[in-house]
Amino acid sequence: MQPENFAKKSVKELILIAQDSSYYGYDLYKQYRLPELMQKLAETNQFEWIRLHYAYPENFPLDTIKVMKDNPNICKYIDIPFQHISDNVLKLMRRGHDGKKIYDLIDFFRKEIPDIAIRTTLILGHPGETKEDYKQLKKFIEEIKFDRLGVFTYSEEDGTYGADKYKDDVSKDVKNARAEEIMELQQQISFELNQNKVQKTYKVIIDSEEGEYYVGRTEFDTPEVDNEVLISKDKKLKIGEFYTVKINYADEFDIFGQIV
Repeated sequence: MQPENFAKKSVKELILIAQDSSYYGYDLYKQYRLPELMQKLAETNQFEWIRLHYAYPENFPLDTIKVMKDNPNICKYIDIPFQHISDNVLKLMRRGHDGKKIYDLIDFFRKEIPDIAIRTTLILGHPGETKEDYKQLKKFIEEIKFDRLGVFTYSEEDGTYGADKYKDDVSKDVKNARAEEIMELQQQISFELNQNKVQKTYKVIIDSEEGEYYVGRTEFDTPEVDNEVLISKDKKLKIGEFYTVKINYADEFDIFGQIV
């Protein structure tokens, strides 16, 4: 479907998503053309928000960040699954890069766009993950303070490289304990980051109406998986429209505000 057809259907937000969006264009042109795609979509002016998901670090085209920085209708948000930080585990995963590349990417993102929201996902308990690898990962999370973070515990899948080549040597109890600890850590980080939003104003899209609140999102949150903005029903709002909202208070997961 062409962008103008989306616009005719009143689509306000376009989410670019693929198994690895970093590779966009490589199959046809042998070039990574994600920045070009995003620039052209931004220039159509058919969408209020354009959002990027699942861009893996190995072949991430850095010009993507320049395009994001220069176009106000591209959300300052990126979903980039780092999966781990330990060189040992990254090698076992056959990621093709080391932990330094991850740190360098994050540093680049935040230097170019200081308020960029970074979502990542991690895999815990991969075969060969040691206590030291896990400690390194935990320290990484404490240092970086991701805006959004999800975790998965490793499980064997028939026919995959991991199942064929490795013994699943991290117990289920250890995997679950590590995942629980990481999510508790992230919950505290999320609370601290949300407190920084109090008394600030944001552009918010209204997604739904639930109980005594309208439920919306800022450009820093993707639908269904990220934090929400809960707005009291002082005024009648329209689902799918954008409003300016002042944040009054916040908890670990959501922020609460009113229309201004």
